[in-house]
Amino acid sequence: MYKTLFFDLDHTLWDFDRNSAESISELYETHRLSEAGVPSAEVFSRTFIRVNRQLWADFDQNRITHNHIRDRRFAMVFEAMGLTDATAYAGLNDAYLSLLPRKPHLMESAREMLDYLHGRYAMHIITNGFDDIQAVKMASADITHYFEHVVTIETAGAKKPDPRMFRYAMALSGARPETSLMIGDNYEADIRGALSVGMDTVFYNPLGERMGVEKPTYEIRHWNELKTILS
Repeated sequence: MYKTLFFDLDHTLWDFDRNSAESISELYETHRLSEAGVPSAEVFSRTFIRVNRQLWADFDQNRITHNHIRDRRFAMVFEAMGLTDATAYAGLNDAYLSLLPRKPHLMESAREMLDYLHGRYAMHIITNGFDDIQAVKMASADITHYFEHVVTIETAGAKKPDPRMFRYAMALSGARPETSLMIGDNYEADIRGALSVGMDTVFYNPLGERMGVEKPTYEIRHWNELKTILS
């Protein structure tokens, strides 16, 4: 039934939270953030993930720009911890972006699933990330060879859930919506976006998050379930 698989990258294949937590912990130590009043690496990481996730949700909904995320996220993290000394977080974003993409961790069983699918389907990435960062992430995790094309907001000139991004990806890959499957963890960006162009979808939802009115074609909690769908 399906010939082409499109995957999201962050939180779907590449374990953003684990990779981010490691990077944040390193920043906590190397930048001596305890002296700036940050309670612990764990609190720093937990606060960062919460703030960063909300910023990217706002970005997906066109409420803010990518530059706003890079310029403001660490200030917002420190403010969320009750800290206002701007000198404490100066330079942290550049340091974070240097560390983060080089982390290799994938979501549980993602590599085994990719090994199983590789050669059986044409596989591509559709990501709201940027060319340089996403390329390093994929190389660090050793998954570049699984995918024929990586479609980013730079290459497509649009971002999920904009239908133009999915149409661009299909045109680039020569895929048709009726034989394509979009797989991602973000209900708004991945699922609603793909449904709008007639693609079937797999909502990778390991935490059982609530969905909107439009239902995905499939919902899975673990990557092993995808084998059943595609067997």
